[in-house]
Amino acid sequence: MSGLSIASMSGLRAAAAAAALMAAVVPAFADCYDILGCTDTDLFSRNYSYLASPSDGPNCDFLWQMRNRIYAEHGYCFHTARGIAEMGNAGCRYNDAASVPLNRIEQANIATIQQAERVKGCAP
Repeated sequence: MSGLSIASMSGLRAAAAAAALMAAVVPAFADCYDILGCTDTDLFSRNYSYLASPSDGPNCDFLWQMRNRIYAEHGYCFHTARGIAEMGNAGCRYNDAASVPLNRIEQANIATIQQAERVKGCAP
């Protein structure tokens, strides 16, 4: 065996279990989608053809939810009845979408979703 003692191996197992528990308890801040990935780490533009596809891709409602969930994750205060009803305003901090602190990937993902919404003729 390597130079690890029984006590240190037991400690490693405990640390691994604690890390797994923390991962299970800490909420994810970004939505993940099987095909697209996560809003804060994966560029949705890699899958633009899927997003814009009239037959295989998500419908307008789902695209709306994807786009607005990114804003909601960062504290945007919704102003429309639909936005408030579906996303809520609990803990919101930003009244202007342009003020919401989004990283480069999130900004690109919103632009990709909006482009797919335009191609599909989704209501604004």
